[in-house]
Amino acid sequence: MRTSAAGSSCRRRPSTALPHGRNRGFTLIELLVVVAIIAIASAGVSFALRDSGATQLEREAQRLAALLESGRAQSRSTGVPVLWSPTDGGFRFDGVPAELLPQRWLADTTQVRGSVTLQLGPEPIIGRQEVVLESTAVPGRSLRVATDGLRPFAIAPGDGS
Repeated sequence: MRTSAAGSSCRRRPSTALPHGRNRGFTLIELLVVVAIIAIASAGVSFALRDSGATQLEREAQRLAALLESGRAQSRSTGVPVLWSPTDGGFRFDGVPAELLPQRWLADTTQVRGSVTLQLGPEPIIGRQEVVLESTAVPGRSLRVATDGLRPFAIAPGDGS
């Protein structure tokens, strides 16, 4: 420690001032990293929010396949024939109590192409049957819910997909 003539101690502090003419800012690498993070985050959000008409149609087809299998199992267990047919804004299962299975589509845009009635049993082997679903939200896209009579109902692209 040095003392000055007046007897006070004087210490040198490190200089915090930058050299003259040099401004502090972001580097190009820092900016590119931030832009990349924002791009990845926005892509993730857009995929998470994706609920288009095509997704709704796929969800309806999966739900219908499961409901048809439920109706088929109900018919086999009770020995009563169960018929499925579309209605305005929904569908109905004849031969099953009305409160047992739903009768409405999840989306109002779902519709059945043509007039079709499916017989779901009571025999364990039913004939080849299919129903084609369309969505007014996605014109030209359709999905087919079908069985060959032995296997469960499955989803396949319709002829308009």
